[in-house]
Amino acid sequence: MPLIRLLRALLSRLLFAAVVLAVVHLAPQPALAGPYEDAVAQFSAGSFSDTEEAIGRLVASGNPRAATIIVALQDGRLFADTDAKTVFIKADDGKISNAVTGETVAALPARAEAVRLNNKLRRAVSGAMAGLTLLSPDLNKRIQAAQSVFKTHDETMLATVEAALKAEKNAAARQAFAEARASILLFKQDASDVDKLDAIATLKARGDQEAMALLIGVPGEQSAAVASGIASAKAAIERNLSLWSMVQNAWYGLSLGSVLLLAAIGLAITFGVMGVINMAHGEMVMLGAYTTFVVQEVIRTSYPALFDYSLLIAVPLAFLVAGAIGVLIERSVIRFLYGRPLETLLATWGLSLILQQAVRTLFGPTNREVGNPSWMSGAFELGQITITYNRLWILCFTLAVFAILLAMLRYTALGLEMRAVTQNRRMAASMGIATSRVDALTFGLGSGIAGIAGVALSQIDNVSPNLGQSYIIDSFMVVVFGGVGNLWGTLVGAFSLGIANKFLEPVAGAVLAKIAILVLIILFIQKRPRGLFALKGRAVEA
Repeated sequence: MPLIRLLRALLSRLLFAAVVLAVVHLAPQPALAGPYEDAVAQFSAGSFSDTEEAIGRLVASGNPRAATIIVALQDGRLFADTDAKTVFIKADDGKISNAVTGETVAALPARAEAVRLNNKLRRAVSGAMAGLTLLSPDLNKRIQAAQSVFKTHDETMLATVEAALKAEKNAAARQAFAEARASILLFKQDASDVDKLDAIATLKARGDQEAMALLIGVPGEQSAAVASGIASAKAAIERNLSLWSMVQNAWYGLSLGSVLLLAAIGLAITFGVMGVINMAHGEMVMLGAYTTFVVQEVIRTSYPALFDYSLLIAVPLAFLVAGAIGVLIERSVIRFLYGRPLETLLATWGLSLILQQAVRTLFGPTNREVGNPSWMSGAFELGQITITYNRLWILCFTLAVFAILLAMLRYTALGLEMRAVTQNRRMAASMGIATSRVDALTFGLGSGIAGIAGVALSQIDNVSPNLGQSYIIDSFMVVVFGGVGNLWGTLVGAFSLGIANKFLEPVAGAVLAKIAILVLIILFIQKRPRGLFALKGRAVEA
């Protein structure tokens, strides 16, 4: 019996132990903290250094919620309870959630405070956001992220950048990643000289102002080889930037020249054929710009889907409006003043004031909005210069108008008659050409071209009653400099003055540059009174 009681006691103890082990095994175990949870908890430490380390660890964790936490930190919506080591996110709508799990909580604990940021941490946050998008499936986002890292050169992003560079297939993105890596290595204290020299070579190849700024900002305590490499790279970039600056000025000059050519080409016809000093020519440009405004207003209110075609609709309408008014001016005023240049100048100046006041009465004295169609908006990079689409299209449009006008003068009956009247009016009249009709059509043609110039200028200048006054003097300078009545001279003169003006502006300023151009033209006219390309003909040479 004692033996049986002993066995029973032993069995009961074994059974109790088995039950305890089963309960312990089946009970829910607390989850082990991982890199993401540890990184989030570190935000509750309270110090700036801990927050900076937490940002780096959060990005390195690769958790999909990392971006949400970083955005909340950036916006001041990340709160931490330092006692409970718990972090919360406050949404834009006021809802509170646990930063680790995303579960909604009733309210912030009384002890919770917003995680603070200083300037250094703000840069770290920007770099962290870039790091989180370095592996985005969107190519543009990857490139933008790499460019952000390039500017911040955050050392914590080095591993992420190198991993992204290794995985990247797109050439443009690889270049952006390589430049981001170079900017980090250049400022990394423990980077080897080989890595830094490789980084310097990458920045030298980039060769822009941002690369120069990075090289200038490198701390002075560098090895002789690195210091020499930086000096050599800075000198090469300076030469490169100087060359691109000249290219940029040349492009600005071509852009200005295209505007001057467009404004002056109509004046070259009327002044060359008729000898009329038309001070109202600028108002023809202004009328073309206001025609564009009216067309866009009608399209905005009635046919918004056609807005991208508004300029194509405005070009022929502006030509007809300005051309018709030009014919009316010639038939009613100019025809009675041929051979009297002073009276013609005063009469057309008075007409310009009348037209300006008429536009003020109809449309008001303030600027009017003329929008850019989508195909004329934006810009693109070419090397180290930026080219806007509206300026590029204006240049193409100007050259197209010039080519069409040349073809018209060469291959049409009106062009033949205009050239005959230009070279010898009396002989043309004796051959049966109706010179008065040619004069009216020529004035209308010149005014119509000024009208379509206004369509183009409405895309880059304020549309106001004073628009034409900004171009009338420059137009006369172009015509006189190039050669009165010579279209090729007008082309060369417009681009020459535009380029010269843009190269003088950085040296002398905008006002002094214009004065210098005017003085040079006066001196040039003293030597060549008929301009660069003088017309040939008995009447002209007489």
